[in-house]
Amino acid sequence: MPPQQLDFRTNSRSGTDRKIAVVLGGGGLKGFAHIGVLAALREKGIKPSVFAGTSIGSLICAAAAAGMPMEDMIDHAKSLRRRDLFRINRLGMLLERSHAPSIYQAGPLRNVLESIVGNSTFGDLDTTLLVNTVDLQRGSPVVWGLPGLKDVSVLDAVYASCALPGFFPPGDVAGRSCVDGGVIDNLPTSVASQGMDAVIAVDTGSSSLVTEREIAHQGFTAIYMRAATTMMHALQLSPLDHWAGPPMILIRPRVSHIGWFSFSHTEELIDAGYRAAMAALADFDACLSAEGGIFPRHPTRISVDREKCIGCTICVALAPQLMEMDENNKARPRMPIVDWSPADGDFVHHCPTYAINADFAGSNDHENQPQSSDAKTPEEREERLEAS
Repeated sequence: MPPQQLDFRTNSRSGTDRKIAVVLGGGGLKGFAHIGVLAALREKGIKPSVFAGTSIGSLICAAAAAGMPMEDMIDHAKSLRRRDLFRINRLGMLLERSHAPSIYQAGPLRNVLESIVGNSTFGDLDTTLLVNTVDLQRGSPVVWGLPGLKDVSVLDAVYASCALPGFFPPGDVAGRSCVDGGVIDNLPTSVASQGMDAVIAVDTGSSSLVTEREIAHQGFTAIYMRAATTMMHALQLSPLDHWAGPPMILIRPRVSHIGWFSFSHTEELIDAGYRAAMAALADFDACLSAEGGIFPRHPTRISVDREKCIGCTICVALAPQLMEMDENNKARPRMPIVDWSPADGDFVHHCPTYAINADFAGSNDHENQPQSSDAKTPEEREERLEAS
């Protein structure tokens, strides 16, 4: 069924003064899915008041805030090649050894960013842009574009936000040594939501933790990125679980099967972002009318395979409001059907024996669904998780 037409009218506010923040997370080249999301927003007539991003999300936000046409964004994404970004810092590693700041040189990445964002300051932009970074010396977040932090180069801030520690040297932004904001917050929804009527957040880098059985043998880069993804996933749980801001549409495109630095899936990523956004925006009316919460929401059936359950109690520890142990020390749901958003149900993934299943009840919408499976073996379950 096609997404319903959006109606910005609500009980108390007209559609013309709605303030929408779009927040785009990091995730390496998986972030090309953000372009598809922006295409869907444009098709639906949604004009954001604020763009906020981390890493590649900050780059695409900067391009959007500066008014770059969608066709140009797509062309830039399709034309990008590995040699455009990654040039090994051979001299630094030879001369400085363990004191070298990074594996790769800053120049190629900075040149790519400059070709997209130019040399403007935040104050030059007509649309509010927020770029999330971490001050490496203080160990604290710095969001450029906020009041008092606008008279700086957008290019400097975006480079710093893309400077994954160890891969690229830290960036200097107004005298601060800054790195990728994903170190602390990969999806800066809280700061972007201030004064907004709704938030549209897109998570491409930390939404799925499908099992990687051979990760220990895939080399430094794969191990590092797996650890980074795990860290970002864990950091993202609490802000979403305790979300108290305006209503949020949370979009999680299906990109878990694509590597952070894969250059051969650009069109697939853009399409995945577009499809996930169109599916999620079917709930936009309900989102705008709500006092708060995370959308889309769907009835979800929780079940436990008693033969697989070993009574470890992990699910009860992680989700005591949803799970309990019965008289035989087997896990069981307190409520068989719950109303879930894409942010819910992470405890299902942590069951060590794959005993817990979470399946949508009465919905044909398979985009933006929580991870779940009714597979009979761990291998089947992982295949189902990756597909969903």
